[in-house]
Amino acid sequence: IGMSENVRIPYSKYLMVWFALVLGTGITIMVAGLQVGGWSVFAAIAIAAIKATLVLFYFMHLRYEPAIFKVALTVAMLTLAVIMALTFADVSFR
Repeated sequence: IGMSENVRIPYSKYLMVWFALVLGTGITIMVAGLQVGGWSVFAAIAIAAIKATLVLFYFMHLRYEPAIFKVALTVAMLTLAVIMALTFADVSFR
C-alpha cells in the first residue's frame, strides 16, 4: 500500500548515508587516478551501483516499501546489467 505514515527516519541516518555517498565519490576519484588498467571502469561502475543502492533505499524510501517494489527493481536492474554486459562483450570483440 505504500510507506507507512508512522515511519520516522532520524536525520542522523540521512547524514550517515550522505557521508557514505561523499566517501564513495572520493573513492571513485581516487580509483580513477590509479593506474589499474581496465579495472578502473569496473571499479567505477561497482561504486556507482553501491551509491545508487544507498540513494534508492534511503532517500527514496525503498527500504520501507512492500517487497513487490524491491522485486520489480531487482528485475529492472538485472535486465540493465545483462544489457550492459552484452554491450561490453560486443564492443570488446570488434
